[in-house]
Amino acid sequence: MREVFAGMPWWIKWVAVPVIALVVFGGLITSVVGFVIGLLFKILVFVALVSGLVFVVRKFVSSSSSRSDW
Repeated sequence: MREVFAGMPWWIKWVAVPVIALVVFGGLITSVVGFVIGLLFKILVFVALVSGLVFVVRKFVSSSSSRSDW
């Protein structure tokens, strides 16, 4: 592979090849990036909801245990 690119000008290696790769694999790259961002967002929402639930349960349990026992 190095022999193929050895005789080429610099702009072929650093401009044309990446542009062709983006054109060919652009849809795949965007779908993978979109999937990863969506997954991270869902994980963030899950962590926030679980943290909120833990906070509410601890607050409820501590307020109910502070009352005098029956």
